[in-house]
Amino acid sequence: MKPRKPWSPSRQWSLAQHRSRRAFDALPAAVRGMVWMVLGGLLFSFLNTIARELTLQLDVYQSQFLRYLFGLLFILPWVWRGGWRSYMPVNMVGQFWRGGVHTLGLVLWFTALPKIPLADITAIGFTGPIFIMLGAAWFLGEPMRRDRWIAAIIGFAGVLVVVLPKMSGEGGWFNLIMLASSPVFAASFLITKALTRYEKAGVIVLWQALTVTILSLPMALPNWQAPTLMQWIGFAATGVLGTLAHYCLTRAFALADISATQSLRFLDLVWASILGWLVFGDVPSQWTWAGALVILGATVWIARREGRRKTAEPN
Repeated sequence: MKPRKPWSPSRQWSLAQHRSRRAFDALPAAVRGMVWMVLGGLLFSFLNTIARELTLQLDVYQSQFLRYLFGLLFILPWVWRGGWRSYMPVNMVGQFWRGGVHTLGLVLWFTALPKIPLADITAIGFTGPIFIMLGAAWFLGEPMRRDRWIAAIIGFAGVLVVVLPKMSGEGGWFNLIMLASSPVFAASFLITKALTRYEKAGVIVLWQALTVTILSLPMALPNWQAPTLMQWIGFAATGVLGTLAHYCLTRAFALADISATQSLRFLDLVWASILGWLVFGDVPSQWTWAGALVILGATVWIARREGRRKTAEPN
């Protein structure tokens, strides 16, 4: 009889991680993709809050450059450990196309970011899933099943329940600029989905950070200001959050049809409401709670449908 190993916190933590990973891997691929999508949305909610505060203090294009520069610096230790060869892409042209399209979306997004309220930014961003699902059906050949459309429409209706009573109408052209970023980001995510067919998630995230940093630098230099210590810390936080969030999205796109994950983006409104209450003391209104219930209902319904669907192949 083998002697039992002594109890230790590190060993128990390692066992708990192993069991959790096995339980997670046992879930259907579509459900695992949805979990990654929800986690990515939560991280983006933190990122957007910090980024808007920084763009109120510094030039928006400098903020864009520093956000991705710190994201690149955050990735480099993994690249150093794994070696550059393991992070060389199969399709270099595709990586630069993706970086160029994403940079264009970021230019529009950062231009409007300090000019309109965060609630309006969140609401406008929810138009993205519609563009993504249309693009996935037209360009990637993904099936647009009726239940996915229903979940997207119900979730979008929940967003309208929250946002319309609060719309101030302020912001002018900047609302249209923010809206214009949605189809551009949708195109970027569709390119990401196509790249996941033969590229690793880490490779895609690294080359996005690298290409966006390079393309953003010329716009950042003309109005450069020396950031304060707290601003440097803020940009470091956005770099970490953004890199982790994009990694989560890339994993989600690799596991499930991109259109199947988009209804879960409506949960971002729930995260935004919670963060607004905790950080700024904004108490969610009855419309916020009503809309959140609609969104959650649509999310749970499509998650159950996708989990029972047998056509999704395990990954």
